[in-house]
Amino acid sequence: MKARYNYRIYPKFHQIEPLAKAFGCARVVWNDALWLYQKASIEGLPIPKDVDKQVITQAKKTEERAWLSEVSNIVLQRSGQGNAHQDRVRCPRMGVSLLQYHSR
Repeated sequence: MKARYNYRIYPKFHQIEPLAKAFGCARVVWNDALWLYQKASIEGLPIPKDVDKQVITQAKKTEERAWLSEVSNIVLQRSGQGNAHQDRVRCPRMGVSLLQYHSR
């Protein structure tokens, strides 16, 4: 049996901005990783292996994503290691990969 927990946190005023940055950066890294997996799937390529390098390390070196270096690497690496490539399903009618949304 799976257990489900709901958590609510009440950060102090000085914690709000760092948490917002961390969650925002994690979301950007997740979306970039998902884009790489979808692109590989559409083009018929194998699942990329160096996603962390492409999404985090190389992105930090560009001007438009330099703000990723303001957040801890651990947050970024954990978001990039998610199951972005496993959350896709094949839609037999359309023949393209779609995201599977789970109601948890």
